[in-house]
Amino acid sequence: MLVDRRNFLLQAGAAVAAATITVSGQELKSSIPDQPLDWKWVRAQFDQLSADQIHLSSFFLVSHPRPVREAIEGHRRSIDADPFSYIEANVMTMPAKIQAAAADYLGGRPEEVAVTNSTTMGLALVYHGLPLGPGQEVLTTEHDHFVHHEAIRLAAERSGASVKKVALFDDIQQVSEGEITERIKKRITEKTRVFGITWVHSSTGLKLPIKAIAEVVAGANKGRAYADRILLVVDGVHGFGVEDEKVAEMGVDFFIAGTHKWMFGPRGTGIVWASAETWKQLRMIFPAFAMETFGAWANGSKLTAPMQASWLTQGGFHAFEFEWALPAAFEFHKKIGTARIARRIHDLNDQCKRGLAAMNKVRLYTPLGSGLSSGMICFEIDGMSSKEVVERLYTKKVIASTSPYKESYARLAPSLLNTPEEVDTALRHIRALL
Repeated sequence: MLVDRRNFLLQAGAAVAAATITVSGQELKSSIPDQPLDWKWVRAQFDQLSADQIHLSSFFLVSHPRPVREAIEGHRRSIDADPFSYIEANVMTMPAKIQAAAADYLGGRPEEVAVTNSTTMGLALVYHGLPLGPGQEVLTTEHDHFVHHEAIRLAAERSGASVKKVALFDDIQQVSEGEITERIKKRITEKTRVFGITWVHSSTGLKLPIKAIAEVVAGANKGRAYADRILLVVDGVHGFGVEDEKVAEMGVDFFIAGTHKWMFGPRGTGIVWASAETWKQLRMIFPAFAMETFGAWANGSKLTAPMQASWLTQGGFHAFEFEWALPAAFEFHKKIGTARIARRIHDLNDQCKRGLAAMNKVRLYTPLGSGLSSGMICFEIDGMSSKEVVERLYTKKVIASTSPYKESYARLAPSLLNTPEEVDTALRHIRALL
């Protein structure tokens, strides 16, 4: 006979009745007001962030905004007060609350969302879970990040599949949607089983036209058997929380993103989205804390149910106070408004790009406008290494970064933490370097 929820984690009779526990959703109250939120109020929520610096690299790792920090602290206090009872009362219900909050933002359904701890973990779990084999090919681009390339390489080595890379452009300053989609179309073959791409490249700031690429993949899938169709896997971390797009409507098969960057979620959190039908194609990698998996083990029977999104989340004890605070980040974004967020970030980035493009000795690598760019800007100054540019800006209390690639550029990423005046100040300091 199947074990019940309590015996799934604990011995029967040892737990305190769940009814005596104050569930987090009732205990923790949001500090976000109902009235429209202006940008000064938004910046004030990051009250732990040093105010004497201009932070233009906030995409790297978030400084928790107040509503998220309060949610983390509420869970932490409850766990510290009574770890056994609080975790027992919430460990089976909080994942569903996270899935529901994420699905509302993504435009999908809760059962389509898996919770992970980072983009890196999500990519690894998806690629290693795909049923790849000899004779099949994983196609990716030459521009993807180290962790995406490595997730593909490691999975391909285990499965015997091959890996190919395509260059999407020759000159970033001349790149176009047509060039990108045409190159992809030419590189897909009958062996291609997976195509892995990144929504916004951290190497150049290029934003890929995901819907147009999805149409190319859909065209290549015509006439293929369902089991042989090409799966489109997207690392979406630098578009998620910036763009006003419903992920579930983009035409991708797997969408993977950390939520501790642009989404302002708790550190060590991330999500993977796929349709319920697509999830069935994956294999489990980690033991999952789920009734179906535990029940099959307890009864000595074979797990016959198809793969589900919640099974991608690793079992075991996590930093629950962080993971369970993730809904607060989605609420924070929702209250501000995704369209307002996208417009604000694009306006600040356009201001910054125009300023850089007007400077002699500055080479801008990120496309102007918002069609093929998002919230990140890459540039070089003639005669100066990117590392030196970032170091000299730091002395002026402007926090920039370098891109971690063979060809490394200086990066700026104006976000909701910034103002037009701060962008102008950063541009003035860059101009002084010339």
